[in-house]
Amino acid sequence: MPASPMAAMPDADVARLENYLAVALDDYDPASELTMSLLTGGRSNVTYLLSQPERLWVLRRPPLGHLMPSGHDMAREFRTLSFLSDYDFPSPEPLALCQDESVLGVTFQVLRYVPGLVVPDEATARGLADGDASHLCRELIHVLTRLHAIPPPAMAPGRSTSAADYLDRQVKRWTQQWEHTKTRELPAVAQLSQWLRQAVTTVPAERQVSVVHGDYRLDNLVLDPASKDIRAVLDWEMSTLGDPLMDLALLLVYWQQPGDGLRKKIAVAENLTTTAGFWPRERLVAEYAAASQAPMDDRHLDTCLALACLKLAVIMESVHYRYLAGQALDQLSSGLEDAAPALLEMGLRICAGAGISGLAA
Repeated sequence: MPASPMAAMPDADVARLENYLAVALDDYDPASELTMSLLTGGRSNVTYLLSQPERLWVLRRPPLGHLMPSGHDMAREFRTLSFLSDYDFPSPEPLALCQDESVLGVTFQVLRYVPGLVVPDEATARGLADGDASHLCRELIHVLTRLHAIPPPAMAPGRSTSAADYLDRQVKRWTQQWEHTKTRELPAVAQLSQWLRQAVTTVPAERQVSVVHGDYRLDNLVLDPASKDIRAVLDWEMSTLGDPLMDLALLLVYWQQPGDGLRKKIAVAENLTTTAGFWPRERLVAEYAAASQAPMDDRHLDTCLALACLKLAVIMESVHYRYLAGQALDQLSSGLEDAAPALLEMGLRICAGAGISGLAA
């Protein structure tokens, strides 16, 4: 049964939330009871299902407690979804952005609920037939290349459209974010950052930015239960204009194959892609190259893979920080102590010349 708003969000002023929804949503019924239930474990932005009879919405807000600077940006996610709605891209319909912090104490957004199948765990993944898993792999890549083919909006004056410049900024950003969120000293951060600062200088300056999702992975999708086509790509909080290969790289780091060692230490999206029918990482890369018709330079991809390892290490450490501080909403975040060290080791293996095979260590 759905929880009451007060039980699901203990710090919420329910009356203020209901008053806001009555004004912001055309189909909200002030005379009907509102119920709310937690949809995700709060590792990143926190997502709730809001419901009234025959009406469903999704509310997203930043996590409780420790936040990384510039992270968990509700306004950015809302702007991206509003932009994508003009291109019929499979993503949730944005309905309202509330920047009045007197309502919930934070900026939040309300989206149209997208029904369908989500693959959040190994049991659900094992329920897919071999043919469905293979179809889903192809869908993952073709929807991603479809996103990257959308003409990006105009850049702010003075901002570079070069993917190489974007990567340089990302290396600096995630290195700085580590200092804000670390719970221990890990020398591998400096080693990986030093390699990346040199590597990004080799990326061709003429490679252009595109819209990137920033956290593209299997469990951030809503699927048609029958066809396994993608109905919606979720969680756009890290979306931006950047190097499209970063989306592919992040997908490959999250991807898991039988025999992976370090990947087993990252307790997120575990064993979703280890069952029969799911493609190996190299086939995903080949499919992306064919579908995008873009040149695939191994050194460029290696740079993005290593940067994705650094980025995810910082994000996992931030979640671990909130867990240690008692700010996690459930126990899903309790097993991430080993995640950052494992990701950094994967990144260093890539730096040492292993390339994509470094992810399988």
